[in-house]
Amino acid sequence: MTTDFPAATILGYPRIGPGRELKHALESYWAGRTGRAALEEAGRRLRAQTWARLHELGLRAPGALPSNTFSQYDHVLDAAVAVGAVPERYRGAADPYFAMARGADGLPPLRMTKWFDTNYHYIVPEIGPRTAFAASPDKPLAELAEARALGHATRPVLLGPVTLLRLARAAPGAPGGFSPLDRLDDLLDVYGELLSALAPHAAWVQLDEPIAVVDGGSPALRHAYRRLAALTARPRLLVATYFGDAGDALPALAVAPVDGIAVDLTHGVPRNLGLFEGRTIVGGVVSGRDVWRTDPDAARALLAAAGATAVGTSCSLLHVPYTLRGESALPESSKAASPESSEPASPESSKAASPESSEPAGRESSKAGLPEGLAFAEEKVAEVVSLAALGPKEGPLPQRPRAAGTLGVESRAPYAAREQAQRDLGLPPLPVTTIGSFPQTGELRAARAAVAAGRLPLAGYEARIEEEIARVIAEQEALGLDVLVHGEPERNDMVQYFAEHLDGFAVTRNGWVQSYGSRCTRPPILHGDVRRPAPITVRWATHAQSLTARPVKGMLTGPVTIVAWSFVRPDLPLRDVTLQVADAVREEVRDLQAAGIRIIQVDEPALRELLPLRKEEQEEYLAWAVAAYRRATSAASPGTQIHTHLCYSDAAEVLSAVDALDADVTSIEAARSAFAVAGFDRGIGPGVYDIHSPRVPERDEIESRLRAALATIHPSRLWVNPDCGLKTRTYDEVRAALSNVVAAAGAVRQSVR
Repeated sequence: MTTDFPAATILGYPRIGPGRELKHALESYWAGRTGRAALEEAGRRLRAQTWARLHELGLRAPGALPSNTFSQYDHVLDAAVAVGAVPERYRGAADPYFAMARGADGLPPLRMTKWFDTNYHYIVPEIGPRTAFAASPDKPLAELAEARALGHATRPVLLGPVTLLRLARAAPGAPGGFSPLDRLDDLLDVYGELLSALAPHAAWVQLDEPIAVVDGGSPALRHAYRRLAALTARPRLLVATYFGDAGDALPALAVAPVDGIAVDLTHGVPRNLGLFEGRTIVGGVVSGRDVWRTDPDAARALLAAAGATAVGTSCSLLHVPYTLRGESALPESSKAASPESSEPASPESSKAASPESSEPAGRESSKAGLPEGLAFAEEKVAEVVSLAALGPKEGPLPQRPRAAGTLGVESRAPYAAREQAQRDLGLPPLPVTTIGSFPQTGELRAARAAVAAGRLPLAGYEARIEEEIARVIAEQEALGLDVLVHGEPERNDMVQYFAEHLDGFAVTRNGWVQSYGSRCTRPPILHGDVRRPAPITVRWATHAQSLTARPVKGMLTGPVTIVAWSFVRPDLPLRDVTLQVADAVREEVRDLQAAGIRIIQVDEPALRELLPLRKEEQEEYLAWAVAAYRRATSAASPGTQIHTHLCYSDAAEVLSAVDALDADVTSIEAARSAFAVAGFDRGIGPGVYDIHSPRVPERDEIESRLRAALATIHPSRLWVNPDCGLKTRTYDEVRAALSNVVAAAGAVRQSVR
């Protein structure tokens, strides 16, 4: 077998399926309609289709195609399973893998949080002093064999040992001061076994170590790769660093005789790359984080400056949609980079409109005229192949955009004055509310598809939305909630919905990106100046409020999150774009308030997500992110209660910034993780149950959480809510869970009066 590294490669590829085939297979399996065999077969089909398509696009050399990047739920969870890090309590479950991911048999799932600074969620491994590591190479070996049977010699991808341990949390019962990184030597023994098992079948193995961007010159990296590179029976090792500048980590990796390094050049050329002269250097010049065409001249200049010996993507293409094929609603100029293909578009992408689209038929679109061409995953593969054929060429290096002007921070009245003005809302101690969305039924999706396709008049669609809002209000009143929501039946997604109503954005028909498990989003494309032509949410919020005497929250997505969960044109400074979005949100806040909505929630779940990985860049980001939020909410009078929400992104790491948002009430994800709220002197709602699991929490469990919260939160400040919106759950699950939430809150409320 050849050991030369291919001239063109990618670090990973989407796995949900062009038509979300994996999503449908997973949900069918979870619902009990199909068995494990059908789920496995769906995975085999997707892998075969992926390898065939990548081969067709030009990744034909041995080792150019990655394998072991497919996952039924999450690649970090797969890595934990591969090294035996399965907590004992899950081993007896009917399906331990999905029990860890989603909960089962009365077991809560493992914690879930964001993968570095992306909107992908991973399952957090638990590792303790007694975790019994054991090598399980079955999955990577099986995918190697599958690919070989189809005529492909692939390069297995493993999550690196240092990143795995750094992303893990200490197992319950671990002694104080224990860190999973304390188990590095034990884990390296297992990685040695994994590499030895792969050696007869693969010339190269890719070990992903994105933690190198965060940890810099970590002694753990140096130690780990000295040991692994010293193995006698091993494949060649390609260490992949991405999501930023890994320059500080390169000396630690260079002293180990690893055979190659993959670096993310979209952030510039890392320092110390010269230490790898004579070894393979994969230059990641095609971005895996955005949907914009690569400038070939700039890319070739970066390759030349880095001394790259191969061309690759900056990271896995997991974070972008599959293909531009079928995106007939986008401007023709944006699709110039699409590779030619005789393959038909997937069934979903060929429809006249996506069943998830919420833009009513007949609305005048201002989305035409994208200023640059687009490239999704397939198109990016074609770019990699083309750049490899052209080769490096010296030239001017690209410059990153810079924000213009100074930044001011706007403030509302002091919290004490706002609290006094909001007392006439008449809320009880420990008020119960939800985060915003209620289940999106099949009927709602069908109605949305019908109006987009012209089969249902717009008036009929809007009547259906009003009926659903009435249902949601009635459900909440019957359950006994204190602050209600309209349920968001008109929305496909908390970001896409607003993008469809703001100038400066374009939306796709089939641009799905995996968020976690079977959950996918379609990130909008932010390509120009952002403006709000007309009110977006006022009609639905006021209709809901007309149906009840209890307060109804207006529901908005915050400016940081709208920007974070969109593909932003790379020459637009994030700060300036976010401030434009903040102006649009402020106009919506003003109109909701004028319409009589007294409680307005402006969600910022992505506040932590956009935090730069390098500490020296974090203060500047947090300053403008906080300024954008305060600008968006500055139109609210003292008597209007502003809520915000953060979830699944380690918000505790930016607690001072969360406090600086100056929201009257902050709800946070807390069912799968701890959140330090001691000293938080405004309203706080630590989530009392995990909505990402189908498991219904018991009343006693919720009551225990609330009593624990009261140890650090004054009763006048404590709110009761789920971790996140209820869109992904069924009405039966929601009724059962919220009934227990209301009962638990009522019991605790009696004890604090």
